[in-house]
Amino acid sequence: MESSRGGVVRGWMKSAAWLAGQLRDGLLPPHCLMCEAPVAGDGQLCASCFPQLNFISAPFCVCCGLGLPVAAVADQAGRCLQCVLNPPAFGMARAALRYDQGAKKLILPFKYADRPEAAVGLARLMLRPGADLLQRAAVLLPVPLSRARLRERGYNQAAALARALGRQAGRPVLLDGLIRLRHTAPLEGLGAAERRRLLAGAIAVRPGREAGIEGRAILLIDDVLTSGATADSCARALLAAGAAAVDVLVLARVPDRRIE
Repeated sequence: MESSRGGVVRGWMKSAAWLAGQLRDGLLPPHCLMCEAPVAGDGQLCASCFPQLNFISAPFCVCCGLGLPVAAVADQAGRCLQCVLNPPAFGMARAALRYDQGAKKLILPFKYADRPEAAVGLARLMLRPGADLLQRAAVLLPVPLSRARLRERGYNQAAALARALGRQAGRPVLLDGLIRLRHTAPLEGLGAAERRRLLAGAIAVRPGREAGIEGRAILLIDDVLTSGATADSCARALLAAGAAAVDVLVLARVPDRRIE
């Protein structure tokens, strides 16, 4: 009797969820992630906006995921010169998009204009480039924001992406595994060495979360990878807490103008 009653309740819940979705789409028809053009479903791009995105494809650095001209591959393993000279703490990083004007039109509203719902569609773009990393990851973990930036934005865009990716890839997510110990100045315009200096000791594993990290393969999630200094700082903290390995998956990768 209880089992039958539970089945009825679940059926009603599914019906109510379907009806809510129909009402939502009727009142707020889905539109393109980059513009207001109508699309078939939530989290999609229209035919005009999709070609504006530049997806990263080979050749790229097997370590940091930076798109490379063939002549810029520095060693037989396929690493860029920066990763040869200064190997990061993380194992591999992958990105879906080159961070250019098209990617900015996609990412900046999500990051700064109160569009956390866009994470579902953006995370889908990360599934293919991150397939291998997602397969071997035991848990997904977002790059943390400082309290000041979290108050300012209202949400952590990396956490929104991690949550969406976890659902789409069937992987557990530890949303609060890392913490910013101090607020750091904006890193835009700074070189890799200066970024590393500012971030030294700024990120740590949140007390009480060590059990979810120790001995596990962690996939760090963020929206944009620039020099890799933030990801490297996170990876060092995770490895110090006993993580078996740390990889990185981001939505977009800033190109290195020096090698283009």
